[in-house]
Amino acid sequence: DYIVEAPPDQLLYDAPQVEPSKVEQQIAAHVMKYIYDGCCIQLGIGGMPNMVGKLIAASDLKNLGGHTEMFVDAYVDMIESGRMNGSQKSIDRFKCAYTFAIGSKRMYDFMHNNPALASYPVNYTNDPKIIAQIDNMVSINNAIEVDLFTQVNAESSGMGQVSGNGGMWDFVLGAQWSKKGKSFICLASTYTDGNGQTKSRITPQLPLGSIVTIPRQMVDYIVTEYGAIKLTACPTWMRAEKIISIAHPDFRESLIKAAEKMKIWRQSNKK
Repeated sequence: DYIVEAPPDQLLYDAPQVEPSKVEQQIAAHVMKYIYDGCCIQLGIGGMPNMVGKLIAASDLKNLGGHTEMFVDAYVDMIESGRMNGSQKSIDRFKCAYTFAIGSKRMYDFMHNNPALASYPVNYTNDPKIIAQIDNMVSINNAIEVDLFTQVNAESSGMGQVSGNGGMWDFVLGAQWSKKGKSFICLASTYTDGNGQTKSRITPQLPLGSIVTIPRQMVDYIVTEYGAIKLTACPTWMRAEKIISIAHPDFRESLIKAAEKMKIWRQSNKK
């Protein structure tokens, strides 16, 4: 092991804060319906997780905990507001456990010598068996696209790599092993491509070469701006019906036709 001292004038990266879009605000509001006193929260980075943190800070929730791979500014909001104190955690009580941190200077200043935080190796924070020991674990992660089988891609655009999977798989599994735990995979229902065309993030099939980050059997909740659906133990046709129900309305009919062609849609479901 080595310690390398940085020059005195070298500052930590001050990550710009991403303001949540209207869609991200709507998604966060749907997730908030499932958070209650004593939950332990895992968040990723971006506008939507930041919005969840702001909503929690402004809520009347209490005694929340934190256990995450990445510590972000949203945790500062939740802890400083008094909503997150870790008092109900079965492990690392009164501490927010994390592996690494990326955020603003405000966040780094908050972290400095702060006994409310505990930095651990990733093989501790991301171990599903460790995560499962925390009751009421709530895992909140973002995705790129989902198909009608509810396979989740959070890593690539076709064959092009967009992101690593990070700890998503670990926390999706660990949260569902947790007593009363829940896993939320969030995405906007549409995106605008390079030609200015609106495309659905819910697709009949993942494009050739896409990565399946979370297989359908592991999916708990999927959330778009049109709602949250629970998919645990659902059969294939029910998954198709549910995922279409939270797609953008402009794409629902075409998705139904695709599901019919794939023989995973029952006409009676449409009624």
